[in-house]
Amino acid sequence: MTTVFVRHEVSDYAAWRKVYDAFRSVQAANGVIAEAVFQSADNPNDITVTHEFATPEAAKTFMQLEELRSAMRTGGIVGAPTVWVVERT
Repeated sequence: MTTVFVRHEVSDYAAWRKVYDAFRSVQAANGVIAEAVFQSADNPNDITVTHEFATPEAAKTFMQLEELRSAMRTGGIVGAPTVWVVERT
């Protein structure tokens, strides 16, 4: 199991969440098995999301989708996200 963590700030959580929720069908069609969204207790626009995949290759393919980049721009991401990939052992 491969999990991708992405932390980023958004300009408006409610607007970002609408874009994120509308993207679920793309996630499912591209190997996302499970996902979760977390907000910082101190800043509701500081978001961490997790996406789980069956393989590292599936995660890499998903992260390279132009549709994903477009959704992130539309969702109001501020600055560059911090991304890390882990394997469950």
